[in-house]
Amino acid sequence: MNNDRYNIQIVEFSDELSELIKTLNYEWLEKYFRVEEGDIVSLSNPKKYIIDKGGHIYYAKLNDEIVGTASLLKKSETIYELGKMAVSDKAQGHGIGTILLEHCLNVAKQKQIPTLILYSNTILQSAIHLYRKYGFEEVELESGLYERANIKMVKHL
Repeated sequence: MNNDRYNIQIVEFSDELSELIKTLNYEWLEKYFRVEEGDIVSLSNPKKYIIDKGGHIYYAKLNDEIVGTASLLKKSETIYELGKMAVSDKAQGHGIGTILLEHCLNVAKQKQIPTLILYSNTILQSAIHLYRKYGFEEVELESGLYERANIKMVKHL
């Protein structure tokens, strides 16, 4: 996918890009929260813990540099989690989060995934606003998945 607004391209996971999901996610996790044990495991080997389990990882390229990422993590045959979404501080303001979200929504529709969920924190106001704008609604949050999460949202496609 090519987005002409800022010369942003969406590219799929490859082994060469494997380390970047970790770099991008650690950047925002360390800024707002902390890197949890589950993050260390899944981000250190995204092929094993995301791709090989039926998930998808996408990257945003701005002027030939990877500056963002988002994933669809398979939870069941009918539910995927929109997660591991991060945009580098240096690339904020280009609409990259929106482009990644739209891409993941389009992929979910193409693959006929009926339900997307996500976990976030209400201190990330712009992210929560974006999710609501695209039809995600708050549902009850189960405990224990992410220490940092205080909100769970769902979208039925």
